[in-house]
Amino acid sequence: MLAMSEVHCIKLMRNQKGLSISKIAKTMNINWRTAKKYADKDQVPTSKIQSKKGMMYEERWGEMVCDWLEEDARLKKKLRRTNKQLFQELLKYGFPGSYRTVCQFISDWRATEESQKDKGYERLNHPIGEAQVDFGIMEAVLEGEIVDIHALIMSFPYSNVAFSVPLPSENQECFLSGLKQLFEQAGGVPKSIRIDNLTPAVKKVRDSNGEAQLTDELMAFQNHYGFDVQVCNPRSGHEKGSVERKVGYIRYNFFSVPPVIKDFDDLTEQLKEVLQKDRQREHYKKQESIEYLWEEEQKKLYKLPEEDYPVFKETLIKVNKYNEFKLDQHLIHIPKAKNYYPLYCILYWDQYRIVTGNGEILLTDFRPYMKKRRLIPWSDILKDWMHKPRVIGHSRYKEYLPARIREYLLVPSLAIRKQRINEIISLLLQHDMKEIEEHFYEYIGQRDNEINHPYEVEWS
Repeated sequence: MLAMSEVHCIKLMRNQKGLSISKIAKTMNINWRTAKKYADKDQVPTSKIQSKKGMMYEERWGEMVCDWLEEDARLKKKLRRTNKQLFQELLKYGFPGSYRTVCQFISDWRATEESQKDKGYERLNHPIGEAQVDFGIMEAVLEGEIVDIHALIMSFPYSNVAFSVPLPSENQECFLSGLKQLFEQAGGVPKSIRIDNLTPAVKKVRDSNGEAQLTDELMAFQNHYGFDVQVCNPRSGHEKGSVERKVGYIRYNFFSVPPVIKDFDDLTEQLKEVLQKDRQREHYKKQESIEYLWEEEQKKLYKLPEEDYPVFKETLIKVNKYNEFKLDQHLIHIPKAKNYYPLYCILYWDQYRIVTGNGEILLTDFRPYMKKRRLIPWSDILKDWMHKPRVIGHSRYKEYLPARIREYLLVPSLAIRKQRINEIISLLLQHDMKEIEEHFYEYIGQRDNEINHPYEVEWS
């Protein structure tokens, strides 16, 4: 089996240099079948270049061929139409020229496209189809408790459109799974992605040649989807300024008050809806709507692969004498783990699975960080409300209160409000807010006429 760097090199020679399978096999000193296997598994699409002259350029024929070449460039190389097939397609529309004319036009188009692509990386402006990706830490409220959200944000500088996926951590499984979801939201794959020196993506910031070394897992992911990776220089956040600004924009416009969520999927949908509405505003520089520019840019993205890419990590684990192993800085107990060897842990972004060497699943559960939450400081908040009971009705914390307690506190009389706030503060000395909500009638008090009018009674 070839190393990931060798696989990447083969794909570059096949898809970008246009070498034959035989030439690749000879250059890499490998078997022809091996070269064929790795060269044609994925593709690196090419962009469209406008034609300038000739019979193909003055009539519609050149435009038709350019459209077909652009369509085929988004497919795997083995699925692209040959010159002869393109010529036969033209004949169906009454093309009067020869096969040689078509071949010459296609050859010029490919040469111009390659030259233009190299020139494009030297420009100061961002090429169409280029994306920037970064994490931003936000907060949300789940079941009355604070959850840290690691939002993976992808920004397209050309159109200024953005997509975001909330994740519980910034490890490799979350990073790659987040990229998959971002590609699906965008409806395609960016031609290139600019990142900083993220630990899940870069294993060595600079090698002897001055280039960043990507992790094998990211390179395998990159080969499957066909995008390029550009790594920023250390301590150079300005090199991906578009996504840096998007992180702040999303934080201040959506997370300034932590949103109430049901789960990560719910927050994903909330973010998706907000960012879709945000496209209706005008681009800050181009005097066009972001939606219009995005529709133009979206056409240049690579197509999503037909085959799904599973993101997981499989590791051999060792347990201590108590049948425990450490995962995400937490000890996990596996019943009768000492009775099995070997044991493997399969890690996904949100779950883990313990499997024996025979494939028997011993344990499946959410990863420990999925349950990591912080309590809202209700005692301090309620003490502030005691001085200004009127503020409850429009407080930013009102929506975080459990339903029964919120209705219990929001009574017209400010005197009763203060009395009930003080009662909840006393209960918080021995119980948390969730427990008070679950045993509301037991803790607050219950009378016969309270059953029909539970919130209209004034308790002493």
